[in-house]
Amino acid sequence: FWLKPLNCPSSSNKVRLLSHLFFAFFVIMKLMIANPATGQHKVVEMDDDNKLRPFFDKRMASEVEGDCLGEEWKGYIFRISGGNDKQGFPMKQGVLTNNRVRLLFKKGMSCFRERRKGCRKRKSVRGCIVGPDLAVMNLLIVKKGDAD
Repeated sequence: FWLKPLNCPSSSNKVRLLSHLFFAFFVIMKLMIANPATGQHKVVEMDDDNKLRPFFDKRMASEVEGDCLGEEWKGYIFRISGGNDKQGFPMKQGVLTNNRVRLLFKKGMSCFRERRKGCRKRKSVRGCIVGPDLAVMNLLIVKKGDAD
């Protein structure tokens, strides 16, 4: 059998590397906006990094003005209520980081459902600080805009 040199990545690795570089520069995030007064939800897909920048480095439960999202959301105030990263791991309140950690969960903790009595489980969750690696961010409308 023939060995490939270590410093020469194969073509599939090159494609994987280029796709990671492509997604590192372009932030595509879905905003799940909920109106608790009416029970309605709206999904807005944002691909403009400048519109999403005011949300970065904010924690869950912090309030952000909606003027940065465009004219449609002028005057709105949103509360960040959670989200998932690109691999599907949920954000957890109280984990003060913007990357993934492994925590030991027990009954009564969020992000965990006990299967057997007394059973604990170590699971991966994402911290509560918003970053560009989120795929979905959940927002609640705290104050409606001037147009409504």
